[in-house]
Amino acid sequence: MRILLGFIIVLSLFTSCASRRDLVYFQPDSTQLNTSYELNAPKLQPGDILAISVTADDVRATEPFNQVSPYNTGTLQNTTPFIPTYAIDVEGNIDFPKIGKVNLAGKTRAQALDVLRKRVSEFIVDPGISLEIRNFKVTVLGEVRNPGSFPISNDRITLLEAIGLAGDLTINGVRNNVMVIREQNGKKNEYRVDLTKREALNSPVYYLSQNDVIYVEPNGAKIQSSKYTQNTSIFVSIASLIITIVAVVVR
Repeated sequence: MRILLGFIIVLSLFTSCASRRDLVYFQPDSTQLNTSYELNAPKLQPGDILAISVTADDVRATEPFNQVSPYNTGTLQNTTPFIPTYAIDVEGNIDFPKIGKVNLAGKTRAQALDVLRKRVSEFIVDPGISLEIRNFKVTVLGEVRNPGSFPISNDRITLLEAIGLAGDLTINGVRNNVMVIREQNGKKNEYRVDLTKREALNSPVYYLSQNDVIYVEPNGAKIQSSKYTQNTSIFVSIASLIITIVAVVVR
């Protein structure tokens, strides 16, 4: 029995207890919240696929700006709207009908709309412009319940919303050192966010950009547990053998 008790004590060394401070998000402090979406809105970048359409009171005036799908004919065109897409090239431009090259890289969606509206206004009175980033996605990896890549239907998503899409952190996720990897101007930058503090809400990566990657590392208990799991069967077999031998000798 002493050997069995000792074995249990040894196994307990492979685990550790987490405190409330390690698990609770945004613990109260004196941090002033000043996050502004306008100042942290994602910027368009080379490789983005933009769906752009032009509207106006005179529908015929918009025809040169709105490509027609080769698969839509007759009444089908009226029931299945086609929105043309444009890829931002390595120089930051799109090639827009009738206008030509328009530089949009480095601009927010709102700024890009203003640029397009101004250019189209040279041909159409008071045009309406819609713009959507078709390849906007974020990826969440590590200690979350449902890791993966998630397409986003608009360009406004927060770090918390992305974590929510992934099912939240597991009990083994390190909450005070969440990493966000972001590519800017062809260079990857790494940010660290402490979700246990309110200042996380002021992080420059609180509002995510397209193709951001979020990684949640495992805590010490999970790492030790994984090591233990690999050798569990060996430990149990050896312990069982020892206990059996001791029981026979004691008799």
